[in-house]
Amino acid sequence: MQTEYHEPINLGQDRMITVNELVDIIANIAGKKITKHYDLTKPQGVRGRNSDNTKLREVLKWEPQVSLEEGLERTYKWIYEQLVITGRITFQEDKAYSLERFHYENRSSTSKTS
Repeated sequence: MQTEYHEPINLGQDRMITVNELVDIIANIAGKKITKHYDLTKPQGVRGRNSDNTKLREVLKWEPQVSLEEGLERTYKWIYEQLVITGRITFQEDKAYSLERFHYENRSSTSKTS
């Protein structure tokens, strides 16, 4: 995308999401069961985060088409694949997905956009 606009533009999920929700999404993608522990003696911090994509829509006439969940899943799968390829971890059949399916999905989505 080309534009004469040279200022930063927010790009992200415009839906409010809490840290707890983010942790749950990632744990689910990773196929992990987790237990959360809270230190109530510490400040709570922010309740959640979201992106104001108004400028993105105005300047680029575009907005994200991929959900946070789908983007995190794609990123997780890519990182996992890179770790297996480089030998930093070994492939585990019991993962929530298979690398064969991952490769097939990537080829399918690449051929659709080409």
